[in-house]
Amino acid sequence: MTTPRIESLPDGVVNLADFEAAAQSRLDEGVWAYLNGGAGDEITRQANRAAWDAIGLLPRVLRDLAGGHTRVSLLGRTLRHPILLAPIAYQRLFHDDGELATAHAAAAQEAGLILSAQASVDLRTVAEPMLADPAAGPLWFQLYWRDDHDFMRDLLQRVQAAGYQALVLTVDAPVHGARDRERRAGYQLPPHIRAVNLGGQKKPLDLQPGQSALFDGLMPRAATWREVDWLRAHSPLPLLLKGVTHPDDARDAIARGVDGLIVSNHGGRTLDTVAPTAALLPPLRAAVGPQVPLLVDGGIRRGTDVLKAIALGADAVLLGRPYVHALAAAGALGVAQALRLLRDELEIAMALSGCKTLADATPALLGPGALALSFPLVSP
Repeated sequence: MTTPRIESLPDGVVNLADFEAAAQSRLDEGVWAYLNGGAGDEITRQANRAAWDAIGLLPRVLRDLAGGHTRVSLLGRTLRHPILLAPIAYQRLFHDDGELATAHAAAAQEAGLILSAQASVDLRTVAEPMLADPAAGPLWFQLYWRDDHDFMRDLLQRVQAAGYQALVLTVDAPVHGARDRERRAGYQLPPHIRAVNLGGQKKPLDLQPGQSALFDGLMPRAATWREVDWLRAHSPLPLLLKGVTHPDDARDAIARGVDGLIVSNHGGRTLDTVAPTAALLPPLRAAVGPQVPLLVDGGIRRGTDVLKAIALGADAVLLGRPYVHALAAAGALGVAQALRLLRDELEIAMALSGCKTLADATPALLGPGALALSFPLVSP
């Protein structure tokens, strides 16, 4: 099994935010803009973080918390804690070991990992450290739809053969958002970094004079509910949809046999002014009921954020940019330290809130009206 290099942590790292400055000092301007930028005026990107801060906690005291734990159940598995690593593309942009370092860190900290279809390390190499450790969290594979059924069949077979345990179809990004920060920095993917698991070339657009490259070229190839049905029919793996924000879409997904949902606005990178995920989570939980696996990402930085997400109806959370900051700063050790810090903060938050287990994290834990005052909720 390939192992990543061991590096030293930056001085003074005591929380996830401390990795950010160290990461920025190691990355060029274009790569930093690609990683940290959002769409448009970056309103959604900023709102994701602000929403978690706006929710107050209402702790209980004098409870017997001996024997407490952070375990959760997800897709039939018991996880040691509810933290997974979100799919982030081209991680060798940020560190030479890329997704390999991330996988070793996730396995060491018993965290789940969702590998991006646009990973820069072979999917089998990434799977090895996760599958070698029985205590590791779940290993899932994220898909973007490609309008080539033969290619998709082959990819699904490779993913299953490598030991991945679920599929995650991203549904909120059929095209790139208007990412101004990236464009100002002149970011371009370096020629030595590529999506190594996506061989071959996409079909060229066949446009007639006067046709729109977006609406006549790209959108006819984008995923619809038909493609969701196709994936269900061509893979036995559980299927989750990432990027669902509207309760009606959530209900449609569950009616079609989708196994779970990830509440996500793509970190504010696609459509700007989408509501923050903390505000979207409660109506989506109301729409699908208590039994459907529901995860959330977007702005998670603290253990208190994880606890609030569970109280709002999530079964687990995805960590995004902060673990890539840690990867850039210190490779596998950095990612492992970021996960450890977040796990420790979650336990502290539970203890100080009177939660023996995460089942105790209910809406009663949250201060009255804290979220609704800042971010009106979508009606379920």
